[in-house]
Amino acid sequence: MSAPSPLRGIAQLNISADDVGEARDWYARFLGVDPYFQRPDAENPAYVEFRLGDHGDEFGIIDRSYLPSTSPIEPGGAIARWHVDDIVATVDRLKELGAREYEPVMERGEGFVTASVVDPFGNVLGLIHSPHYLESLAAATRRAPEHGTAL
Repeated sequence: MSAPSPLRGIAQLNISADDVGEARDWYARFLGVDPYFQRPDAENPAYVEFRLGDHGDEFGIIDRSYLPSTSPIEPGGAIARWHVDDIVATVDRLKELGAREYEPVMERGEGFVTASVVDPFGNVLGLIHSPHYLESLAAATRRAPEHGTAL
């Protein structure tokens, strides 16, 4: 048996923007939820955070001025992909809101479909429809104790 991986799961994903308030409002329109955390305050945010998805994943937007001076200006690097049920509709909605296509919707085989867009703030937002994600979610749901059950 091998040792457990030191990487336990993605605890937080941050993107950056020059105008965090504008980015917050754009993502709130797309996501249909408001951030649960804003610092220093909602009027002048330098950092905001949303909780998203089946696991309450943390999605943060940080003022670009806090990034290391060597951070690239152009989109690129690793692409974190969020599972979506309808990738075509999601890409269409993002484009309606002002995102531009970075990677077109691509069938990858065996039910896997990927795409990515660049948001109006220069961040790559990756999307995937993944049968593995759905299988893992279903398995976790089967293993979860019923509400009200003592641990």
